[in-house]
Amino acid sequence: MHEKQNGLGFATSALGLGSWNTWDRMDFDDAVRLIRRAIDAGVTLFDVAHYNMGPHSEQSRTDILFGEAIRAAGIHRDEYQLCGKLWLWDYPNTGFAEQLATSFDRIGVVHAEAVVVGDYFGDQDIPRIVTEVAEQIRVGRFDVWGVNNWLASDLDRALEFASREGLPAPSFAQLKYSVARRSMAEGPFYGAHFESGRLTLQASDIFEGGVLLGKTPERKIGADPGGIRESIRDAASRVAEVAGDFGVSPSQLSLAFCLAYEPVANVLFGVSRLAQLEDNLGAVELASAHGAEVRAALEDLWLDRSVAADGTF
Repeated sequence: MHEKQNGLGFATSALGLGSWNTWDRMDFDDAVRLIRRAIDAGVTLFDVAHYNMGPHSEQSRTDILFGEAIRAAGIHRDEYQLCGKLWLWDYPNTGFAEQLATSFDRIGVVHAEAVVVGDYFGDQDIPRIVTEVAEQIRVGRFDVWGVNNWLASDLDRALEFASREGLPAPSFAQLKYSVARRSMAEGPFYGAHFESGRLTLQASDIFEGGVLLGKTPERKIGADPGGIRESIRDAASRVAEVAGDFGVSPSQLSLAFCLAYEPVANVLFGVSRLAQLEDNLGAVELASAHGAEVRAALEDLWLDRSVAADGTF
């Protein structure tokens, strides 16, 4: 599996597995086998969060199940990288030290390679956030951090404050990015930081909860900025058609599209069956051999051009 040496601020796999509505939808033994196969195939980054705040107040056990499954698979902590989450929904009432203590205890770890800070509504105390993140890095809870769907203006403030105060700045941005959703990642606001090398991109929600692949998910899926989901649903047949032209699956094609975008350091996806993982592994070779062709073939499916690129709704 291709590894990004300068990926998210540390060496990690180009593909990563997300946790939301994943491990808690699987038979436990199947989850153990899937995680073991992922590690053996070189997929070493796992995005794992405690979904307990704001719109994510779900009391999900997916993080607990991940920890149990990775131990049952016989995987040692130095064999994988962990990307955690710090939520701003109830910040600063529920601070970062408290969140990490709870999250790490549920997973069964004491350290993460990275955390992603977000999401939020309303104004945020950016200097306080950057300062508290820096303190958690200082005491060894994690190494680097990124932002998740921040307003571009808040990101700029965070970068400027960190630079001025000599504190660790965010090194990556986790954004919705896919065949259909490109405006925020490729627009002038985040794009300027990607082009300068100040940030890299971690692509998430790349299948639109399965809608881009022609599925009708019954589970809860991500937000729909710009209200374009029905257009994405309609585009699924075009994605399948282009995938057929390349002789690959729609999921491989969608993954390769993201991997072939230069700022992308890592692409997150969720799978609940081993066969899905095996299929998706082929996206790395597809992107390497035909990335530019894949992106050109799907150019007409950029559907969020009218959505604000700075993260405002």
